[in-house]
Amino acid sequence: MTQQGDSWWDKLYDESAPDTAPTVSGDTLDDHFDTATRATKGPPVGPPPDSVIPTDAKSPTRPAGPDPRAAAPAPKSTAPEPVPPTAPPTPVAPPVPTAPPAPTAPPTPTAAPEPPAPVPSVPPVPGRAPWEAAETGPRTFPAPPVEAPTVQVPVPPDPPEPEKGQEPEKDQEREQSPAAPDHAPTVQVAVPVPRPRTGFVGSRPPTYEPEPTALPVARPGELADVVADTVLDGARYGTCTLRAVSARGDSARFRGEPRRDALLTARFGHDEAALVLVAVAAGSRAAEDAHLAAADACRWIAEAVCRSHSRLSEDIRSGRRGDLKSGLHRLTDRTYGKLRARATERGLAPDEYTASLRCLLLPADPDCRTRVFFGVGGGGLFRLRDGAWQDIEPLLPERTAVTGAPVVGFGSPPAAPSAPSAPEATEDGDRLTMDLGITTAPGPLVEEPVPPPAEPFRFRASVARSGDTLLLASPGLAEPMRGEPDLARELADRWAGAEPPGLAAFLADTQLRVTGYADDRTGAAVWEA
Repeated sequence: MTQQGDSWWDKLYDESAPDTAPTVSGDTLDDHFDTATRATKGPPVGPPPDSVIPTDAKSPTRPAGPDPRAAAPAPKSTAPEPVPPTAPPTPVAPPVPTAPPAPTAPPTPTAAPEPPAPVPSVPPVPGRAPWEAAETGPRTFPAPPVEAPTVQVPVPPDPPEPEKGQEPEKDQEREQSPAAPDHAPTVQVAVPVPRPRTGFVGSRPPTYEPEPTALPVARPGELADVVADTVLDGARYGTCTLRAVSARGDSARFRGEPRRDALLTARFGHDEAALVLVAVAAGSRAAEDAHLAAADACRWIAEAVCRSHSRLSEDIRSGRRGDLKSGLHRLTDRTYGKLRARATERGLAPDEYTASLRCLLLPADPDCRTRVFFGVGGGGLFRLRDGAWQDIEPLLPERTAVTGAPVVGFGSPPAAPSAPSAPEATEDGDRLTMDLGITTAPGPLVEEPVPPPAEPFRFRASVARSGDTLLLASPGLAEPMRGEPDLARELADRWAGAEPPGLAAFLADTQLRVTGYADDRTGAAVWEA
């Protein structure tokens, strides 16, 4: 074949020559396959350019055998160059690069396109077609079965091996003990202490259940007045740690009555000038709205102390006891005046809407250990010092010991005559019409019984020592503290010479039940560092 005859062959099979097909659409199956392959896994990695792929190479993805497109005769060209009538014998194809053509080049070559170079073998995935590319991102697999959590306890390490020339020390206990069986070493794990339970003191347990049973009745429009069964609080300021609790009594829990005691803890001010107030109020047992009166008393005394906390904090740190007593007495009187006004609004008698009120003032200054108590009504104030309880409730004078000048018109004795009075009649029966004595005026007419005298105001300011525990108690807690020595002894054993208990432990301590005492219990304890 001459040089001129070879030129048409080069033009026909040259790499840059366009397809001699009638149309160049670029929308063949091979074009879609190449485009999808490049989009999913990038350019294929093929053999180096100088390598020659034999014509009889078998595609990994296509069945073996001659390519039907290679065996088909080439279509006739309309170009002016002469085209031989028949195809020449099968020649050896020139080297074809495996890299994809440039984006600007026509995607369809004239010769049969060689398949892309094989990619690294990937395990077949069920349901995937042979032409789909392998996934390179994360795959989702079914979650493994969840096993029960186990606790691993470290086993003590084995003793070090003795050095050469030294005999190991014999363990006498191991020699005396029998041979251990061949199994894993047993490690003893300490069992945690069970949570505190409500107990009792005395010869027998109380009749009521130790836990709440019935809830109080709620009415529409009065849901804001619903009282919780138990209130628990705590804080730490300066050198003191505070724990406070108010719990419904066993009797009220059984009958479904609300808790009549109220508890309020609040802090006023900042830094060293801050003042902590603990207010405890107990409503009357016979009054229906006793829980509302107790809550009002705590709230109103807290508002009064809040408005004057700066002056009160200064008086406590300066030791002005007289100013403190008079000022707190005035604030307490205003609180009870509001209670009487609220009773009038509800159409109740003053003694039907009232409560006993007892408060503690604790300065946040760590250099001040003065603790101030004030209030009106029953309850208790106790101090635990050197392992023994002290009842430091302010003493009140007996009512019969109060003496003074009589008041005219209210039980005053008649005036004693200065001289013997003259006879009212003569021997003949005639009465004298003139009396030189002073006639005693009649007493006032009282239609209703005289109201009982008001409760006296109580006040005490004491300096705490390191290790002291101060307990402010409502009547429901003060009565068993005074009447049952076992309760006082048990609390002294738990609280003396130890760290302040947590909230849960303090609740369990104050709920030690005593037979015969089933009222609400409210108490606030202060531990001194």
